[in-house]
Amino acid sequence: MRAPGRLVAEQVTPVVADHGEGPVWCPDDDRLRWVDLLAGDVLALDPATGVVTRRHVAGVVAAIRPRSGGGLVAAVERGFALLTDDTVELLPEIWSDPTVRMNDGACDPLGRFHCGSMAYDAAPGRAALYRLDPDGTVTTVLTGVTVSNGLAWTADGGTAYYVDSALGRVDAFDVDRASGELTGRRPVVVVPPEQGVPDGICVDTAGGIWVALWDGGAVHRYTPDGDLSAVVDVPTRRPTACAFGGPEYTDLYVTTSRQGSPPGDRSPAGALFRLRPPVPGFAAHPFAG
Repeated sequence: MRAPGRLVAEQVTPVVADHGEGPVWCPDDDRLRWVDLLAGDVLALDPATGVVTRRHVAGVVAAIRPRSGGGLVAAVERGFALLTDDTVELLPEIWSDPTVRMNDGACDPLGRFHCGSMAYDAAPGRAALYRLDPDGTVTTVLTGVTVSNGLAWTADGGTAYYVDSALGRVDAFDVDRASGELTGRRPVVVVPPEQGVPDGICVDTAGGIWVALWDGGAVHRYTPDGDLSAVVDVPTRRPTACAFGGPEYTDLYVTTSRQGSPPGDRSPAGALFRLRPPVPGFAAHPFAG
């Protein structure tokens, strides 16, 4: 097997987040947005100027996606919210337990926002994966999850990839293109513990799976068969997620976390990083509601 290619991510912002997560490119205004999860803030980078802006949304904001009619859909601590430039509409809470919060999510090709949860102490089996439909209906998709993390669909919509970080792997689902139903769950990538913990993911136009490795200081690209094809060195211990952006989706952005950093740490943990891989990505599916 060919040795994986080696790439390096370059820092593009100062340290701007304590726990950066959930990057997504918003084509309506050519901004990369991501969250400072436990601060409840949405950050936005204008790549043309390098300016980063910050907006407070709620006590926790775990994941965001553009809405097809403008604005954003967000996962907040115990449910979902709809954002415009000026308003935050909190939808009814899905659960009341204060020890569990939302964690990461994405929209499917049918425009439905999926987001999964985790217990604050990462207790096994206490989390789930939920789906918000455009009409506001919420459905539980998976139960018995521990740390629901990365979720992404292939460009043709026929396969979805999913990470429960506690399992140390990336799983694949077959997708019914009419109903969006996920079936046939199976492991595709197993990450050795010494390489880090799989966290956020995205997929490129060739079907490559990009995986941020918490405690691994890297992002890995795997082929659809699970072979490691590229390693991105990130100069922080805790990359959290990755997403393609730019007008042609040629840039891969990587968010990072300062959680667990020692007092006085002067590393760039909490900054946003970027690289240009050989294969581009594609637009994230927007929320249809």
